[in-house]
This record gives sequence, structure tokens and C-alpha cells, in this order.
Amino acid sequence: MKKSAILFLSLLMLAFIFIGCQKKEDVIKIGVAGPMTGDQAKMGTDFKNGVTLAVEEWNSKGGLLGKKIEIMVEDDQHEPKQAVSIANKIVNAGAVGIIGHFNSSCSIPASDVYNRAGIPMITPASTNPQLTEKGYKGVSRVCGRDDQQGKVGAEFVINKLKLKKISIIHDKTTYGQGLADEFKKFITGQVEVVYYGGIIQGDKDFKTVLTAMKDKKPELIYFGGIYPEAGLIVRQAKELGITVPLMSGDGTIDPKFIEIAGAKAAEGTYLTFSPDARKIPTAKTFIDSYEKKFGELGPYSMYAYDAANVMLTAIKEAGTTDGKTVIEKLHSVEFSGAAGKVKFDAKGDITVAPYVVWITKNGKFEEFWKP
Repeated sequence: MKKSAILFLSLLMLAFIFIGCQKKEDVIKIGVAGPMTGDQAKMGTDFKNGVTLAVEEWNSKGGLLGKKIEIMVEDDQHEPKQAVSIANKIVNAGAVGIIGHFNSSCSIPASDVYNRAGIPMITPASTNPQLTEKGYKGVSRVCGRDDQQGKVGAEFVINKLKLKKISIIHDKTTYGQGLADEFKKFITGQVEVVYYGGIIQGDKDFKTVLTAMKDKKPELIYFGGIYPEAGLIVRQAKELGITVPLMSGDGTIDPKFIEIAGAKAAEGTYLTFSPDARKIPTAKTFIDSYEKKFGELGPYSMYAYDAANVMLTAIKEAGTTDGKTVIEKLHSVEFSGAAGKVKFDAKGDITVAPYVVWITKNGKFEEFWKP
């Protein structure tokens, strides 16, 4: 009797294992990584929403390779160590591709994990050049690079604003300092940098730095960093009687920046980012679907959507989820996205630099200048 019971339980366990394996094989899992909590959670939510919309559209048409697509959303808290931890988690869970991360300081160390596992990674937003200079063929981005963004910002300051003296501050992160340094590189010899310094990301009071800067009488403050600090810098600068405009990059162009700074203080802020999505004909269907489901479009919602579609299309074209084969497809196919055509060069960068200059006006962002 005992032997029969043991045999029955053993068979039952084998059946559960067999069913579990079958279920796993019937699903294609895609990882989504970014700051899902904390002061940058808005960007992570935009990522998640963009990928969710793409996956739902694919699943409504039968999925991919005859299987349902599932997304695995992980929070890196914009911390490099946490990014590595969740990268390992995503790999161990059997994800066949990753959309993320948001911060360059997270994408760069996490890319080591994905590269070792042979899994393709596409970031919608990490712009630091180091990411694609590491020689990892499986790492790509659908956004531009900071050497492109910094150059456009410098050209604007030199040729459009015709300024002579500026201050530069950054948040000491891979992205923030990297962008500030690229901008500084392109203005050197043509515009005097009267102040250059860093702040700590997460701090709330920047009046000491701003006071030291004020004495140098700059005509513009350039900030390399993200919207939580940018909003406070603009607000506190105005409180100190600093009336010159702020200029920043793609990490600041979010409605949260205006909310933190206040519309009056934010007025006249310049930002480098991609062209207005609402002026791109191929983006209309995406924007309508996104806003119907999630509400206001985020700066990187469309790029997360495109990154997901590029990844899924490469898997479809490859006819397999094998990482090496999918990566080859990513480099050999031109993809159609909401933002337009997507083609990666040998490094994994898009072949056309996307940056223009925006201005904050009447509590909103407007496209202002093209190089």
C-alpha cells in the first residue's frame, strides 16, 4: 500500500513538472527594466506602458512564433547595483530579450549580464556613448547619444543664442556628468565656462552652488541630469534672483519638471530631445492608442514601444528566440517604428541623430530650434 502511494505521488510530481515545462515553453518572456519606484518612477512607468501596448497588440494578433508574449517588469530604482541584480533575475527567469534600462548608469553595468547570457538588450533612453562603445553586439538603443545631444546643445548656444559666458553643473551620474562633459567639449574655445561643478542626485537644496554660480554672472546655466533636480535648481535659482535660463537634456523634458519648478520658474528653459512626436505621421496611430489606454504620452513612451516592436520583429524574422540569431537580425534588418525607420549600425546605435532644441512655454514644452 505504501509503495503504491509513493508511486502515485511520484507520478503526480512528474506530471506537474511536465505541465510546468510545457507552460514555460508556450510563453515568450520579455524583460522591462527601469526605475519603477522613487523620484524617477514616471520614466519607468512610461517604459512599462509603451512595452505593454506593443505586447498587447502582438498578442491580439496571435502572439509570436505561435506563443503568447509576457512581460517581466523589474525595478532598478536607478541604482547600478540594483540594475545588475535584476538583470540576473531577468536572465534566470528565461527572458529572451530586454527593453531597458532608463539610466545609463544602470544600462552599462546591466549590459555585462545580458552580454554574458547572449540575450539582446534594447534601451529606449540610455544615451551615454560608453554603452555601445563596449563592443557588445547584442546591445542597441533606439535613442541618440550624448555626444550627438551635447553637440546640438552647443551649436544652439553658440549660433542661436550667441552667448559668451555660461555655467555648467551636473549630478555626478554616468548620464548627467557625461552629457555635461560632451556639451562642454563642443563649446570649448567659443564660450567661456565661468563655473563647472557637481551636485548630489537626490539632494533638495542647491542654493549654495547657485549662489557661488551667481557671482560669476553667467548668461545661461547648463545642467546635466534628470528632472527632479532640474526642477529644484530652476525654482531655487529664481528665488535667489538668478534670471538667466537653464538648458538641459532629454532627462529633464517631462511634465514633472514643470510641476516641480513651477510653470513661472520653468518658463524659457531649453531642452534637447527628439522631434515632436505629434508632428511625425507614423506616430499618430500609436499616440491615439496610447493616450486612450494610459493617458498623457511620456517622453520615452514611444521609444519603449518602438524598442519592443523592434525586438519582437527581430524574433519573428529570425524564426527563433535564440539570442545569437536574433542579434544578427537586429543588425541586418531595417525596422518600421512609430518614430520612423530604425536601423542600427555596427555598434548598435541608430544611424540618424534625432536631436532638436525645445523650450518650456506657458507650462508646456514646444519644439523650438533645429540644427
